[in-house]
Amino acid sequence: MSRAMPSPLVSRLAMLSLAAAIGGAAATGPVLAAPASPAAAVAEADALTPAERGALTRQFVLKWGGYVQRVYDVPVREWAGRMVPTFIAADPANLRNALARDTFEGALSELTGTGHRLSDEDVIDRYANAAADLSTQEAKAIGTQALGSTTGDLVFTAVTPCRIVDTRVAGGPIAANSSRDFLGVATNFAQGFVSQGGSATNCNVDAVGASAIALNVTAVTPGGAGFATVHKFGESRPLAASLNYTAGAIVNNSVVVGIPNPLSTRDFIIYTFAQANYVVDIVGYFSPPQATNLQCTQTSLNSFNIPANTTTFYNNAACPAGYSNVVPYCYTDAAGVYSKGSGVNGNTVGQTTFCAWQNTSASTQQVFGGAICCRIPGR
Repeated sequence: MSRAMPSPLVSRLAMLSLAAAIGGAAATGPVLAAPASPAAAVAEADALTPAERGALTRQFVLKWGGYVQRVYDVPVREWAGRMVPTFIAADPANLRNALARDTFEGALSELTGTGHRLSDEDVIDRYANAAADLSTQEAKAIGTQALGSTTGDLVFTAVTPCRIVDTRVAGGPIAANSSRDFLGVATNFAQGFVSQGGSATNCNVDAVGASAIALNVTAVTPGGAGFATVHKFGESRPLAASLNYTAGAIVNNSVVVGIPNPLSTRDFIIYTFAQANYVVDIVGYFSPPQATNLQCTQTSLNSFNIPANTTTFYNNAACPAGYSNVVPYCYTDAAGVYSKGSGVNGNTVGQTTFCAWQNTSASTQQVFGGAICCRIPGR
């Protein structure tokens, strides 16, 4: 059974300013009798107030909290708290679409902007195929965790190096032949990484759907020769060393380590062969590409003179480099002049748009044409 989202989390969401997270690109420049930019219309329709985002977030947690606790063994309260940065930064359309999905794996992929890659039907089919080879409920639960992989086609975001772990400050050295687990993103704590000896900030790593983090790991004066292994929380320690050291040395190395996606109670583990202190700085994270609003602009509005009793067309100005034609716009207030259609001229360089006209009057008349051009900006 799903549990209700803790009220402090809802209150926090309702009070946050979310304008920067949901801003969209609008068309620029005055246009004579031209339609509003599609990007501006989409951004306005998609915009969410903090209260609306909080309400949608609560619906998501109520719908899937029980599933997360049952299948991934993560308490609802802790999962909901760690998901706050994801809910805050999620594209409004993605957040709405996620609520309409019938599987958790599909909803999560929708939330992080990769929903087109994993339909609910795909999840169900994969689960059915996997379940056919599994004999226990526990094994079937493990099988569902493999669905909706978020480990491929990731985007790296660099951050200013920031301390997230220092066992000299908090926790003390990790004992020989033992492990300790840590948070790497989305702490959702007022004091950031202080409990781990790190920064009092979030280190700018409240990442949306992060699947891996880039770290600089330092072993400080270990008690003997040996090695350390940094690995994903919830998985068995691999037979590999992230760094090697000698007694009393100070040794560091750059490490990229996967973290649970969806978020779990912790993110990564450090195993040490000999007792040692560890210092960890985060330098970036990897997450799935996120859906973004189109960036649109309008070409200059060109004027053309159409002779009397003539039917013809005129090519409009070309889009700027990197932009594609989305829609032409055609305008005239001349008496006796009628639009005969518009479109994209595939025979021109860059495939410019055109406006076709029929002048039924006995004199030359003026008509106007232009184009709305858009691009997908990525992240």
